[in-house]
Amino acid sequence: MVSVGDTYFIGRLGTAPLAGLALVFPLLMLLQMTSAGAMGGGVSSAIARALGAGHRDRARRLVVHALVIAAGMAVAFTVLLLLLGKPLYRLLGGRGESLANALTYSDIIFAGAIAVWLANTLSSILRGSGNMRAPAAALIVAACIQVPLSGFLVSRIGIAGAAIAYVFAFGLAAIVMLPVVFHRTSALRPRREDLALDRRLFADILRVGGLSSLNSVQTVLTAVVLTGFVGRFGPAALAGYGVGVRLELLQIPIVFAIGQALVVLVGTNIGAGNKARARSIAWAGTGLSAAVCLAIGGTAAIFPLAWVGLFSTDAAVLEAGSIYLHVVGPFYALLGASIALYFGSQGAGSMLRPVLAGTVRLAIVLAGGALAGSLAGIFGVVAAGILVSAALMAWFVARASW
Repeated sequence: MVSVGDTYFIGRLGTAPLAGLALVFPLLMLLQMTSAGAMGGGVSSAIARALGAGHRDRARRLVVHALVIAAGMAVAFTVLLLLLGKPLYRLLGGRGESLANALTYSDIIFAGAIAVWLANTLSSILRGSGNMRAPAAALIVAACIQVPLSGFLVSRIGIAGAAIAYVFAFGLAAIVMLPVVFHRTSALRPRREDLALDRRLFADILRVGGLSSLNSVQTVLTAVVLTGFVGRFGPAALAGYGVGVRLELLQIPIVFAIGQALVVLVGTNIGAGNKARARSIAWAGTGLSAAVCLAIGGTAAIFPLAWVGLFSTDAAVLEAGSIYLHVVGPFYALLGASIALYFGSQGAGSMLRPVLAGTVRLAIVLAGGALAGSLAGIFGVVAAGILVSAALMAWFVARASW
């Protein structure tokens, strides 16, 4: 809802702001994916495995280590993107008004990276203990405030309004979740003796979260490279691709709902020694994720203008977005299956091979995208990458000894 709302509000400003949003979107997804799905998955997995094994003291100490990691990662995002944003967006094809809009949006978002990292880390801590209700409620309330706030601000101050609403919403969600984690009755509330830092606990989170972050970098680098390839065809093609790929990337937070359940259920069962049950849960979640994404991708492939037409009336933008959904939409089911298997692997604490599947997809995009001479050709490379990486992911998980 938030992502569709922001794209709609910014799209009403014209093609240049929409192209600017497309330039920033892969890096915005990197911020989200590393804080929620990657490092967040490492946090949830470590806490779930500790609780599954009956080690509550270890779970409390992991809370402290998770928050330290979140603070460090937030600072890294803020410094790197404020310093390197402009040359990076230029490298991706940003010029003139498109580049100016990208920088306006990006600078505000990444200056507030601490709000995103804190909210998503607190969510992951609570989910790791099996508490899905509190983070869901906090993020839903924040989203319901963000959408109208974004519309109001964009209509008055332009693309900067969407960025301000984004940071405000995550800050609000973090404020709501902090007292839940640190309430005096919470089993996760650290005690004085839990504040001492231990490299082994950092390693427990990072052996899943670190490799998962590498996978997130690969996923976003794939999107960044594709943005650069598409940028050669002009701002309208870039805007159309940005709208089309947004539907693909939107499935990550949709499947994330299933995936976070997999992280906790698989992790808890691995911690308790129930490996067969953990594997059964992982495959059940994979089937469910594939079904959800098949419904989305199939509909988008048949009726692409129902999606692309929400955000633009420019004929060139509509054409580029439609081509993307015609070619890539049918493969969304495999994308959903791949994401679910990735989250199941997080829960099991086994991430090396799933990351390698992402590496293969990146290699296919780099090689194929450089050779493709048309938009349809580039989008065909995207579909091929999804197909091959999903097949590898299924094979790796089937052979893994969790």
